[in-house]
Amino acid sequence: MSSTPEPTPARLRTIPSRLMARAAIVADRLVSERLAAEGARKWHFAVLVALTEAGAASQAELSRRTGIYRSDMVAVLNELADTGCIRREPDPADRRRNVITLTPTGRSRLERLDTLITDAQRELLAPLTPVQQDELIHLLSVLTEHHHPRHPRPHDAQ
Repeated sequence: MSSTPEPTPARLRTIPSRLMARAAIVADRLVSERLAAEGARKWHFAVLVALTEAGAASQAELSRRTGIYRSDMVAVLNELADTGCIRREPDPADRRRNVITLTPTGRSRLERLDTLITDAQRELLAPLTPVQQDELIHLLSVLTEHHHPRHPRPHDAQ
């Protein structure tokens, strides 16, 4: 018996869903490691981006924008509030809910996280030419839109 591992069978190396899953594992690890080094998680990034791009929102609206389960959103918002990245204030139109806003600290935090995410993407896509990178992004966007038109699935934030 050889101590050298056998190569993955050719048929397995050509199954698109398997290839995407393996690439997703690498992508998730790269992003998670970089964010963790800064005491952040993907969900923090997703919420900060959503608040930056679309403005203040209720917890329920942020859940819809990011695909983060509503039950998980509370913990994410608590963590972001603890670090001064967001502010919760009662909604003047409905005192039973809070409006979440981004603070200057949150904007600064997002700038740093953006750099980390960009670095992770650069490492992930390093073997591809810029044209191939653009084509991959386009093709993944087509697949995603086809299977999930305008409705992010929970936990797909990022």
